[in-house]
Amino acid sequence: MTQAPAAPKAARRRHDREIVALAVPAFGALVAEPLFVIADSAIVGHLGTAQLAGLGIASALLTTAVSVFVFLAYATTAAVARRVGAGDLPAAIRQGMDGIWLALLLGVAVIAVALPTAPALVGLFGASDAATPHAVTYLRISALGIPAMLAVLAATGVLRGLQDTKTPLYVAIGGFVANGVLNVLLVYGAGLGIAGSAWGTVLAQCAMAAVYLAVVVRGARRHGASLRPDAAGIRACAQAGVPLLARTLSLKAIVIIATAVAARLGDADIAAHQIVLSLWSLLSFALDAIAIAGQAIIGRYLGAGDAQGARDACRRMVQWGFASGVVLGLLVVLARPVFVPLFSSDTAVQDAALPALIVIALAQPICGIVYVLDGVLMGAGDGPYLAWAMLITLAVFAPAALLVPTLGGALTSLWVAMTLMMTVRMLTLWLRSRSGRWIVTGATR
Repeated sequence: MTQAPAAPKAARRRHDREIVALAVPAFGALVAEPLFVIADSAIVGHLGTAQLAGLGIASALLTTAVSVFVFLAYATTAAVARRVGAGDLPAAIRQGMDGIWLALLLGVAVIAVALPTAPALVGLFGASDAATPHAVTYLRISALGIPAMLAVLAATGVLRGLQDTKTPLYVAIGGFVANGVLNVLLVYGAGLGIAGSAWGTVLAQCAMAAVYLAVVVRGARRHGASLRPDAAGIRACAQAGVPLLARTLSLKAIVIIATAVAARLGDADIAAHQIVLSLWSLLSFALDAIAIAGQAIIGRYLGAGDAQGARDACRRMVQWGFASGVVLGLLVVLARPVFVPLFSSDTAVQDAALPALIVIALAQPICGIVYVLDGVLMGAGDGPYLAWAMLITLAVFAPAALLVPTLGGALTSLWVAMTLMMTVRMLTLWLRSRSGRWIVTGATR
């Protein structure tokens, strides 16, 4: 970050109120989403092992397909927030509608690919003969809900850009409840088995998308914004999303490489890795909530032409990120003896996981800074730099991780490599934030 005098107490309090008001509901919405899969697993698990295995494979494919397009939320948040800061709400909503139209188009394209290739995609996982038909059934039905899932991502970005994270929280909670009820009714009440679970998820996602669209359409009518698709606007959204897509794919590659390396270390290590990775993911929700607040706040300041306000907000959010990382790290250390036995009673798994958890506890302050600066640069629309920074990070991490089994390292060494990855990310993001080149004011970047 560029050097600037410390913000007065009143300004810090204002930033704190903004961060809390946006981050707390965002955290709730982030946590609600994974509960969809947990609820489906709990319900389908009682049908049998083959059905649960099929659900696990199909869910992994669906989660990957949807998460790749998370740029629909990120890019839309930044673009809408800029126009809000510039005081042009009709243009902000128009920008959001372009993102939603792009989401629907991408969703249709994914369906066209997923339906005919479902058996081949499931086959890549090496599923058993018993689990394969259940996985294919769930995947084909759930794929019909992908346009709604992507529309939810884009619409969430619209509302975040409008500085509203409470509505996404309410919609996520309502969607989770509806998903659970529909799953029970269709799986057991209607006797549809795993197909009922898939239809329940599709209906819940469509209902969430309908609520979001109703909110956005009402806002468009109030401010006189057009709802019709605009080719130029959709194309601009896609172009803004390409660098963020590259960033996301690089992150996915890092997780895949880490899991592949853990698998080479042995059964106990891969089992322990999954435990550590699940906690890492949970911790990321808390830190990502601050990043989401950063996207909305920074975009608004830059759109309003307030470069100093953006710098001050960035500085304050970095402090929040670091402090949150320290607290989360301490919680990991304290909960470590209790957390691991919840997942496995195997002493070999516990012995592998416990020291790795110390590593991720020490890494949390770094993670806090990374997530915040990532959100700040996204809010500034600095996607191309984020893409290059992640490619550099991947280039550093890949050889370091692949050397772990070669040098006789254990799971702890792999997570030291993961911490190295986060440290490289922190350095690349910090250098960018300090340069000030991300500060481009105006309604558009």
